[in-house]
Amino acid sequence: MEMLSLEKELQSNAYPGRGIVIGKSADGTKAVAAYFIMGRSENSRNRVFVEDGEGIRTQAFDPSKLTDPSLIIYAPVRVLGNKTIVTNGDQTDTIYEGMDKQMTFEQSLRSREFEPDGPNYTPRISGVMHIENGKYNYAMSILKSANGNPEACNRYTFAYENCIAGQGHFIHTYKCDGNPLPSFEGEPKLVSIPDDIDAFTTMIWNSLNADNKVSLFVRFIDIATGNYETKIINKNQ
Repeated sequence: MEMLSLEKELQSNAYPGRGIVIGKSADGTKAVAAYFIMGRSENSRNRVFVEDGEGIRTQAFDPSKLTDPSLIIYAPVRVLGNKTIVTNGDQTDTIYEGMDKQMTFEQSLRSREFEPDGPNYTPRISGVMHIENGKYNYAMSILKSANGNPEACNRYTFAYENCIAGQGHFIHTYKCDGNPLPSFEGEPKLVSIPDDIDAFTTMIWNSLNADNKVSLFVRFIDIATGNYETKIINKNQ
């Protein structure tokens, strides 16, 4: 698979929607995750990321303008022991609760499908990072309608072991802007991951469409110790 430039992928797509990047830093010492949200409606744009324990949650920037919280207010990131869960919806809780009962990532998502927001039927994208005894692996999932048909749910899980330094994978909800919005296609894209959390965060934020970007979360986790550093950027200040 060709390694793509995450910067170019984001700059060339005005509306990838919500996106997850997971990988390993170029020096091989950090597990890396990034999650961003975008919005076209006032309701979607009226959000910020806030820290919530070891994870984050979304909240309304201006509560008076919040119209429908069902698909926009959730915890995108939660931590369960040595696992970090990152998703684009409240399936974060579904995965957390399932894995807490010894279910697998894939089994935990069996009870969920794409979002009920026809005609887009936004895919549910999810990732889980697992660090144990100095070893790191991750998996990503997408639950999507059958080419826009809500009668069927297509489920794809991608697992990555013995992660290679400087490489990661990028999955996002929408192939591009449109009406209805076309779902992401194919397997997660191979992208390069640097060592510097500040440079990585700045690159992603500056590459996202200026009108549509809303919030960004980036975390670098030390594979040896489990200690982590987090960066959050919100358009609404």
